[in-house]
Amino acid sequence: MKNTVFKGYATAMVTPMTTTGVDYDTLERFIEFQIENGIHGLVAVGTTGESATLSPEERKAVIRFTVKQVNGRVPVIAGCGTNNTEHVLDFTKSACDDGADAILAVTPYYNKATQGGLIAHYSAVADASEKPVILYNVPSRTGCNMLPDTVATLAQHEKICGIKEASGNMAQVVEILAKCGDKIDLYSGEDALTVPMMAMGGVGCISVLSNVMPKESAQLANKFFAGDLAGAAQLQKDMLGLVNALFCEVNPIPAKAAVAAMGFGEEHLRLPLTPMEPKNRERLFGEMRRLGVLK
Repeated sequence: MKNTVFKGYATAMVTPMTTTGVDYDTLERFIEFQIENGIHGLVAVGTTGESATLSPEERKAVIRFTVKQVNGRVPVIAGCGTNNTEHVLDFTKSACDDGADAILAVTPYYNKATQGGLIAHYSAVADASEKPVILYNVPSRTGCNMLPDTVATLAQHEKICGIKEASGNMAQVVEILAKCGDKIDLYSGEDALTVPMMAMGGVGCISVLSNVMPKESAQLANKFFAGDLAGAAQLQKDMLGLVNALFCEVNPIPAKAAVAAMGFGEEHLRLPLTPMEPKNRERLFGEMRRLGVLK
């Protein structure tokens, strides 16, 4: 593989907040919690990090802080995606200057793009980046599906090294892997499908689940790559109830509730996101108790 950034699990981290801004003290503790539990990488300011409601200055500052705190112990992937290519280029330059190990950029949302537009957009980002670029396809959120032929075209670019695939379409995953070969690393963007995707040739997951269970998530990947497919599959099944609970309301509402219950800051979200509904909260906490995350 070219420019492999990480193999295993990278946590798409929540961004701890208070009513006055980003809670950097809690973010520091959370980063240490993740690393101490064996996580393979960290994503700063992705969707789970509430990138849509952080100001541009806050986005850059969180990435800068994460890079400094991690200090090279695991790769840091900077969430730089927006629906405005010029803004993505600005975030990409800042993240590269601040020492991020890679860039993660979602397909443009709302205004969307043709497949040709996606090629032009990502080519511009990759041309501007000093670091490897990971594509991010999540049509349920963006209204835009990046097709396998488009991924195969973009995989020819020397800086485009991977794709976070969250279409939920395993046939599309197989087609991407068939058409791209070893020119791109494929990461699951669906926590419930990580083992099936890795079985087809994926190299890991960019995960919401690992906010809550980093140790077990990392163990899943470690087992798989050590040849223990049955052990990895069992962990996937054991954690499925928690995965489903983490997505019973729009991400990152449940993830924010979960990490706050674990002692990592306040359950503060920025509008239009609102706190978790009581019925769903009990479902989430019940799964966390079942797995020993909460007492």
